[in-house]
Amino acid sequence: MSALALQADLGIEHVTELYTELLSHLDDEDTLVLAGDKVQRVHTAGLQLLHAFVCDRAARGCATTVAMASSILAQAAQQLAIASSLGIDGSGEHA
Repeated sequence: MSALALQADLGIEHVTELYTELLSHLDDEDTLVLAGDKVQRVHTAGLQLLHAFVCDRAARGCATTVAMASSILAQAAQQLAIASSLGIDGSGEHA
């Protein structure tokens, strides 16, 4: 299992940084856990990128989930109806 801490700001102006970081883990065979506890700001573009990344890894047979999602991240994912696919249940406290 590998872990990657998500940056605090997943705003549109930081999507390129997020893309670069995620891309380096696209083909990791181990389960990848994205730690979302430090996320304080989210834009739709950041969540769309996370969702696409999780889906692309799933298509390759690789598991990915978001753990310890901040309440901001969890609420945003729920509003976009992608919380389930990211492994976020909405409580803001994820294992």
